Amino acid sequence: MRVAVVGGGPGGLAAAVLLARGGHEVALWDRGSAPGLGLVLSGDALDTVRGVDAEIHARVLGQAARWDTIETALGGELYRAGGHVFAGIGRDALAAILRDRASALRVRLGAEPPPLDELAAGYDVVVAADGVHSAIRDSGPYGVTRQDGRNAYVWLGTDAPLPAFRFVLGPDGVIVHAYPHGPGVGTVVLEAPEPLADPLGVAGALLGGARVWGDPVWRSFSTISVGTWRAGNVVLLGDAAHTTHYSTGSGTKLAIEDAIALASALASEPSVPAALKAYEDARRPAVASAQRAALASQGWFEDLRWRLGTDPEELVFGLLTRSRRITHASLRARDPESTAAVEKRFGGSPPLLAPFTVRGLTLENRIVVSPTALYSADDGVPGDFHLVHLGARALGGAGLVMTEMVAVSPDARITLGCPGLWTDQQATAWRRITEFAHAQGTRIGVQLGHAGRKGSAHRPWDGGGPLAEGGWGTLGPSAIPFGSFPTPHEMTPGDLRVVRQDFVAAARRASEAGFDLLELHLAHGYLLSSFLTPLSNHRTDHHGGSLPNRARFPLDVLAAVREVWDGPLSARISATDWVDGGFTADDAVELARLLAAAGADLIDVSTGQTSSDARPAYGRTYQVPFSERIRRQAGVPTIAVGAISSADDVNTILLAGQADLCALGRPHLHDPAWTLHAAAENGWDVPWPVQYREGRASRPPVSRPAVVHRKSR
Repeated sequence: MRVAVVGGGPGGLAAAVLLARGGHEVALWDRGSAPGLGLVLSGDALDTVRGVDAEIHARVLGQAARWDTIETALGGELYRAGGHVFAGIGRDALAAILRDRASALRVRLGAEPPPLDELAAGYDVVVAADGVHSAIRDSGPYGVTRQDGRNAYVWLGTDAPLPAFRFVLGPDGVIVHAYPHGPGVGTVVLEAPEPLADPLGVAGALLGGARVWGDPVWRSFSTISVGTWRAGNVVLLGDAAHTTHYSTGSGTKLAIEDAIALASALASEPSVPAALKAYEDARRPAVASAQRAALASQGWFEDLRWRLGTDPEELVFGLLTRSRRITHASLRARDPESTAAVEKRFGGSPPLLAPFTVRGLTLENRIVVSPTALYSADDGVPGDFHLVHLGARALGGAGLVMTEMVAVSPDARITLGCPGLWTDQQATAWRRITEFAHAQGTRIGVQLGHAGRKGSAHRPWDGGGPLAEGGWGTLGPSAIPFGSFPTPHEMTPGDLRVVRQDFVAAARRASEAGFDLLELHLAHGYLLSSFLTPLSNHRTDHHGGSLPNRARFPLDVLAAVREVWDGPLSARISATDWVDGGFTADDAVELARLLAAAGADLIDVSTGQTSSDARPAYGRTYQVPFSERIRRQAGVPTIAVGAISSADDVNTILLAGQADLCALGRPHLHDPAWTLHAAAENGWDVPWPVQYREGRASRPPVSRPAVVHRKSR
């Protein structure tokens, strides 16, 4: 097979080497790579290089600077974390090693490639590895999207003595990323919220007066992705197909992994189209995961300004875990001594098992069973299902068990199966459940809400759409429907008074029912939430327009509830709509301050579900940064939610100062005793219900081996 490779970066050269080793006739054109400076290879990336060619790997190790420590300079102190295997090598040096190996394998090397149509006609496969500014990608049918970063950066060189990778966290969100890439030479990336007048001087000063040189051209980073990686017999590879922020150092690794996958697909598939499809299918998930991690890392640095001034060990821990790929457990395994410095804030207890006190209520640990809709009440009355469901979680060790959203009136329900607190009968039924929870030593909270324009719906397992029969008229701040739901009635001043009174009456019944904590549902597009977002609130009176106006009615409700509820009061919010022109993270911080001033003790930080146009950036713990921002900027304790699934996730979130409590929903549906099992699996000593103590020491197997019955002859 004849293969043309356009681009002489690590990915293109690695592809040329691998394909030539596979017996293909390979030609490579390189217009010239960026001179000087260096790149970082993690231990995993070095293993990837070994997978390309043992000779290349040996030469890279012979020329690279190597270290196992990450240093963070902050406030005149230097914090070190060990156990991180990295190597730095000059870009030119790596390219020369790869080019020499390609030449030895008889890859034909050229400078300026022929036109693309000529290449596509003359070769079986054309590999477009021409980098972040790929002309082939930008002129083709690949569906390019770019997500621009907020910070500016510049690449520089230095002869400062750098024994390891060093971050310097400067004032006003200015950051230095510096690392050695050869004897007496290093690379510096200076990053700032906006371009600085003297980048060389600033970088040198942050590195202790080091000499810094280079072309001080400020750039902004773009995360590039494409709708398809292939067109005909042309296929994209490396930065031409995808980019990842430099702060994770994964670009070279991903490009080389692309090369390995492409060579493997061409060797194993029956045709070029099948091979290119197999290559893209294999690489997309890994690249998407790497881009999510890189965006999280990028966002951490872009938001450094509001993180400064916090506990230094906590801040450094947050830096090390910023991509969500490194966690508390992995840091502890690599360097337990440095990790212990931040663990001390929790008094020697595993963070998730540390107690937390809010308005006189002490929770035994930091785990919350998140509100989970059950749709199983009869005329708003919780029954045996609720007792068993919430009772099982009360036995499971969580510090706080929350009900699902409990409606404050019949027309406040989402579905006919939603529970309520608009009658004394309902309050009595709830007391049965709270008394059981208290008998187990567990705290239980109630979430009060009003469905608003998302009400009068079928249960999810019945389709979830609006009720055709037996439904009711819905309310909203404006006559704007949610998706395909009917248009709500725009609330009048009289409607506002009635709904506020309904919340107050329900709060009184919540107290009578014995709940320990009350939460108002101001999230997910329900009634109070729909006042907050400009997507659904188009009012022109004093309940519309600016955020303080849009928040007026939810704040009135909260203040009225506060007058009749003495215990801890939480407010769940959607910290972003995930829609351009909607509610933003900045709005969430301002709202949190307003809620705290009105009497909220906690902010339960969720996101989205306010618009059918939302496009959330899903991923593990993807909503947690919103919690951290509110906690730090508004100074209010927070509950983090959203794709938190493991004890390691929780410990990492708490140690990084991203939340005070963590709420887990689906994990508690899967395992009602999630907290007890997490403690047992990690060797932590926590009390179990006396009836269950025999099961504490060991966990039964998930399944038994299948028994095959054979017929006798």
